[in-house]
Amino acid sequence: MSIFKYDFIMKSFAAGILIALSIPLIGTIMVCRKSSNLGDALSHSALAGVALGLIISINPVVGSIISCLIASLFIDFLRKKFPKNADMAIAIVTSLGVGLAAVLSDFTPGSKNLNSFLFGSIAAISNIELGIIGVITFCVIFFYFKYYTGIVYIIFDEKIAELTDLPVRRLDFMITILTALSIGMGSSIVGVLTLSSLMILPVAGAIKLSNSFKKTVILSVLLGVLYVVLGLLTSFYLSLKPGGSIAIIGVIALLLILTIKKDEN
Repeated sequence: MSIFKYDFIMKSFAAGILIALSIPLIGTIMVCRKSSNLGDALSHSALAGVALGLIISINPVVGSIISCLIASLFIDFLRKKFPKNADMAIAIVTSLGVGLAAVLSDFTPGSKNLNSFLFGSIAAISNIELGIIGVITFCVIFFYFKYYTGIVYIIFDEKIAELTDLPVRRLDFMITILTALSIGMGSSIVGVLTLSSLMILPVAGAIKLSNSFKKTVILSVLLGVLYVVLGLLTSFYLSLKPGGSIAIIGVIALLLILTIKKDEN
């Protein structure tokens, strides 16, 4: 418990737990809609935003969020242009994000600043960033529970959702925006290259442990918080990157869950 005497540790745990409360919620939607690759596309776009933020001297998290929003809107635009090849839109944006990040990285002042956003850093959270993370987390949680029924319809049967007069297009747009905001805000703690693991791994474990969508949602959040807390502790004591620690712990936990469930079967 002595590590909590450090102010930067307290902010890192606060930010990490807030991120873990929101990103698995988005992950349940992405996994159930079979669009998990969207997280990777936006993560690579986030890195380009971080690099641009460092170049033009704005907060990198703000740059990450803006680039994710632009990327998500571009994906939505491409999906409409290629309705029969919707997955191609994600691949195009991933390629663009990687390309921009590679080019912009040559112009960033100080490679250490950019590296801290690749795999996260427990010392990278400022008060402004913590406030941004808190606001976005609140928006994600509020949206998810306010429109829970509509989200369930959209995930499992979009045609029925349209017949029930649900605002499907508006909900779909809001999900896209909140996904972009969630990935953008997680770049500082989890890191852009490992952020999608926090979106997918808790959901994968929860799916194996639960027998309903509601339980999957709850377990996803609990597992996400557990992975983040253990990852940050491991990162501090072993001097590892938090994003890598969180991802490895998530994979190990998933393997344990799969082993336990196999034995039960």
